Amino acid sequence: MQIIPAIDIIDGKCVRLTQGDYLQKTIYNENPLEVAKQFEDAGLLRLHLVDLDGAKAGAVKNWKVLETIASQTSLIIDFGGGLKKKEDVQVVFNSGAAFATVGSLAVKNEAEFVKWLQYFGAGKFLLGADVKEERIAISGWAETTDNLVYDFIEKYIACGVQQIFCTDVSKDGKLEGPSIGLYKNIIAKFPALHFIASGGVSSVKDLEDLKAIGCKGAIVGKAIYEGRIKLEELATI
Repeated sequence: MQIIPAIDIIDGKCVRLTQGDYLQKTIYNENPLEVAKQFEDAGLLRLHLVDLDGAKAGAVKNWKVLETIASQTSLIIDFGGGLKKKEDVQVVFNSGAAFATVGSLAVKNEAEFVKWLQYFGAGKFLLGADVKEERIAISGWAETTDNLVYDFIEKYIACGVQQIFCTDVSKDGKLEGPSIGLYKNIIAKFPALHFIASGGVSSVKDLEDLKAIGCKGAIVGKAIYEGRIKLEELATI
């Protein structure tokens, strides 16, 4: 299982939100490159980079941070936040991202997302599924749709998407443990999927539990920044 550390960006700084709430913001480091290099030095290979300014604005804002990290580390970066136009996706790839991360757009504008998959190649996208009680949540988690996560995943696997990460909104940023039951159900239904867990990871044991149920990756953020998991421990998972 691959450990994928997360860096969330506001105003060019490394921050974390609790349950997606911009009012519950903690700044961890003024220099995201410094954080990324720590991850690289610890032997981690990937990075989940989220442009929170972009997510709020509906257009990519912190592409310079992406460009800096991509040019000065060898991390395989997925970048998301505010991807609404094909031109923004192109900027993300031109700035050094290996994957573009898409969430709400795949729910709200399926036709546009499918065009992107065809234009750039489905293997270039990391699809995010935010979930409340097995249903897809959108608009910064403020709105829960009628779409079951299983139908959502099935539809986009059929379009060629290979990597999907799933965040249980009720768990994110709360350090209360991941949604093992939900993830087990998803992996059982889609055993060939490159499934990445996200949200709630609070300890090395949580990561071991995710590995045991067959997750191919796990996104970890707050637990690292709060010192619940030490970087040197991640090499042993």
